[in-house]
Amino acid sequence: MNFEFSSDQMLLKDQARKFLEGEESLKKARDVLEGEASFDESLWKSIIEMGFTATTIPEEYDGLGLGYLELCVIAEELGRSLAPTPFSSSVYLATEAILRFGSDDQKKAYLPKLAAGEIIGCFAHSESNTSPTAENLSCAFDGGKLVGKKIAISDGDIADFAIVSAVNGDTPTLCIVDLKSDEVDINTETTLDPSRSHANFNLNSSAEVLEGTTWESIQELLDRAAVLFAFEQLGGAEACMDMAREYAMGRFAFGRPIASFQAIKHKIADMYIAVELARSNCYYGAWALSTDAPELSTAAATSRVSASQAYNECSKENIQAHGGMGFTWEFDCHLYYRRCRQLAANIGSQSVWKDKLISSLERANQI
Repeated sequence: MNFEFSSDQMLLKDQARKFLEGEESLKKARDVLEGEASFDESLWKSIIEMGFTATTIPEEYDGLGLGYLELCVIAEELGRSLAPTPFSSSVYLATEAILRFGSDDQKKAYLPKLAAGEIIGCFAHSESNTSPTAENLSCAFDGGKLVGKKIAISDGDIADFAIVSAVNGDTPTLCIVDLKSDEVDINTETTLDPSRSHANFNLNSSAEVLEGTTWESIQELLDRAAVLFAFEQLGGAEACMDMAREYAMGRFAFGRPIASFQAIKHKIADMYIAVELARSNCYYGAWALSTDAPELSTAAATSRVSASQAYNECSKENIQAHGGMGFTWEFDCHLYYRRCRQLAANIGSQSVWKDKLISSLERANQI
């Protein structure tokens, strides 16, 4: 196993960071939070022009034909900059669903438009506060119609289409739904992080099935997305650590930087350990994702849990390191804490992924 990124991939990461810094992505996240827009359209357009939305789409569908390692480094930088765009919903989930499970006709219809940023996709899975299972899915596909309710859909209010989990007879499956149809009732939801919009769907609409998809297909899609979300969380966690260190070096008390005080040193040391542990697990996930390794379910759950824990610790300790100023609206600490909480619940809570980790280890007879 080689968990190192190549020089070209590290160069891509560096270019992505400089690009997002130049676009003032963090400032735009605050602007979306304080304004009425659901996302920053100018930043989204720039991301499309950079080709990020086309990263893993094959060249035959007008994509770049790059690999998942390249997408991982992009995800990390998007997380570091808190990019207020529908990238994760459209790329990690919707694009991946069609790429993995779509027919040739569905790929031809959707992938070129997704690569060019002409359409935005999202993934609708949750139906209640209980985690979805093969037994409790109630959204149903029958006779070309999809009927049911979905909640807490990231970017559901701005997407053009949705990948929706449903039951087809007795079998869980994935469907494609046109969200511009009058048959879909969309209600915007307010969340802790308004820079990433959410919506609820009431569905009584025409849909097309991604043929051959099952509950295992849904879990595979979530596993693959989990690795990419983990890199996004890793980027945010590292940004929090860097913010805390920079502030501690420049803030003086009793004639010396507060970074020289043992309590602050220990906080930053704990943050560093959490970030590096998460990075190691994320690299494991990236390897499994890029090679379609049989260990993907274990690697995805491991990276997801580790990155969630790291981001949670770093976003909270960053606030503490800033003292009273960390709790103010003017400082950016709360922006990262908001994004941390939103990402932690995006494709299932940490407890859900811990259960998945235990189940995958049991299947592999490792515990």
